[in-house]
Amino acid sequence: MKADERVLLGRTDLSVTRLGLGLASIGGLRVPVSAADAQATVDAAWRLGVRLFDTAPVYGYGRSERRAGRALRDRPRDEYVLCTKVGRLIEPDGPDGQPIWADPPPGVGPRLDFTAEGVYRSLSDSLDRLGLDRVDVLHVHDPDLNYAAALGAAYPALDRLRRAGRIAAVSLGVNHADVAARFIREAPDPGVDCVMLAGRYTLLDRSGADDLLPLCAERGVPVLAAGVYQGGALLDQTSPGVRRIRAACDRHGVSLLAAAVQFPFRHRSVAAVVVGARSAAEMQQSAALLEHPIPAALWDELA
Repeated sequence: MKADERVLLGRTDLSVTRLGLGLASIGGLRVPVSAADAQATVDAAWRLGVRLFDTAPVYGYGRSERRAGRALRDRPRDEYVLCTKVGRLIEPDGPDGQPIWADPPPGVGPRLDFTAEGVYRSLSDSLDRLGLDRVDVLHVHDPDLNYAAALGAAYPALDRLRRAGRIAAVSLGVNHADVAARFIREAPDPGVDCVMLAGRYTLLDRSGADDLLPLCAERGVPVLAAGVYQGGALLDQTSPGVRRIRAACDRHGVSLLAAAVQFPFRHRSVAAVVVGARSAAEMQQSAALLEHPIPAALWDELA
């Protein structure tokens, strides 16, 4: 599979590439990333044909969106799909900070807000940071943090934005597959258009396949699989699970990371894999891994 291969995103008119770039890393996820490296990362993705980009207000407390906007605003707007999220507003002294961001902008932080007013303000603030006139996909970010408000207030607001043509797709951005499955079942028609699932359909964690992925396949809701490298856990040589998977890959002459980035496509509901990168080299590596030949015998053994 090639990074620039495109597929329609479910019932929407959006066309996404099989490989997407997640922009948390260029917001300073765990380690600082320079503005030059952030630009080079997005530039490399573009050269490779990647046309799916995912960011969020909370990524570096606005830094990821600002950097994404600078890197993308001179690109042909109809050629790429841009996703961001709602559920957290970035405000002076926002109380719901996250310790995972390196060197965040001083004096600001996130505040959870799943109200309709919060959704509209979040989108407006995101567009200001991006310097763009639209985003294509809006995810409800971590709806488990206030499920009742996410479903009862944020979702109707997103549906109104969708019906008004201000966004093309309503989505969920989740780490918990069971929460996403519940949301899909309970959201009023027309429901969510897609789901971004982080870390729950990977070589190490296949819990997304218990309920969510079959439900998505049944309802025609495409999945954007993120966190496929499991936050570096695949490099943990002390993990028995990792050692078993690595041994199987070695027997078939396959890179463990190639198996990781290609594994989600084993399920028919997965439309794209979204990887993080903080340099052009990391972006190029993921694109090359996606094309690495993998024999069916390895998938049979891993199954």
